[in-house]
Amino acid sequence: MCRLLGYFGSGIQLDRLLYKPEHSLIVQSYQPREMTSGVVNADGFGLGWYHQTRETEPFIYKNTLPIWSDINLPHLSRYVESGCILGSIRSATAGQAVDLSNCPPFGWGQLLGVHNGFIEKFRSAVGREMRDRLTHATEARIGGTTDSEYIIALVMDNYHTSGNLTEAVHTTLTTLTELANTHQVRIAANLILSDGNQLVASRFATTAPAPSLYWLRDDPTFPSAIIIASEPLFAADWHSFPENTISTVGANLDIHIQNL
Repeated sequence: MCRLLGYFGSGIQLDRLLYKPEHSLIVQSYQPREMTSGVVNADGFGLGWYHQTRETEPFIYKNTLPIWSDINLPHLSRYVESGCILGSIRSATAGQAVDLSNCPPFGWGQLLGVHNGFIEKFRSAVGREMRDRLTHATEARIGGTTDSEYIIALVMDNYHTSGNLTEAVHTTLTTLTELANTHQVRIAANLILSDGNQLVASRFATTAPAPSLYWLRDDPTFPSAIIIASEPLFAADWHSFPENTISTVGANLDIHIQNL
C-alpha cells in the first residue's frame, strides 16, 4: 500500500507539504498509521507539479530511494512552488521491481495520476486483459510493470475518448469492477489525478474496506486550498471520503462527491 497526496489551490513551496506537517509524507514513509498491508513506504517516491503561470506539461521528480534519504529533495522542495501538486510514496508489491519506471506519478501530456491499492492476480491474469483494452498508442507508452500504471493508462484512454476526467475515472472503475467479477479477485483503486486545472480522486475497492483517503479545505495553515491525502498530515478538521466515491475539485475549490 502506498500513501498519496494531492494539493490544489494557492501556490506554495513543496516543502510545506513534504517536510513541515507533523505527519507529512516523509513521516508516513517510515511511520504510516493506516496502511492495511506493508509496514513502510521505502520503495521509491514521485512528485508531480504544474507551473504557476505558464501552460506547459507538468514536471515530475522521481527516485527509487526512500523519500527520507533523498538529499536533493529538501533543496528542490524549497525552490519549487505550485498550486497543483501530486505526490506518492511507494510500498512495492512483492515481485515488482524497484526502479524509476515503476515509480509514480504516471501520465502523458497534461495528465498526471497516482494510485494506492492493488489488483489481485494482476501479473497472472488481470493485467493481460487490461492491456488488451488499451489503445496501441497508450500501451506503447507504458514503461513499467505495475498495476498502478495500467490503471492510470486506462484512465488516460478513457479521458481521450470523453474529454472529461471525472467521467474517465468513473468508466475506469466500472471496468475494474467487471474485471474483478470476471476473475474473482479483489481490486482497490484510490486515485488522484489532475490536468493542472482540477483534482479528481477516488476511494474505491471491490470488497470493503477501501484504503483510507481524506480531504481538508481552507485550513488556516493552507488557506484557499484543498488537500487530499491517504492520512491526515496534521491535526485539523479532516473528512474521510465515503467508500466507492469519486470526487472532483475545480477552480472554485468546491468539492463534488458522487457515488459509483
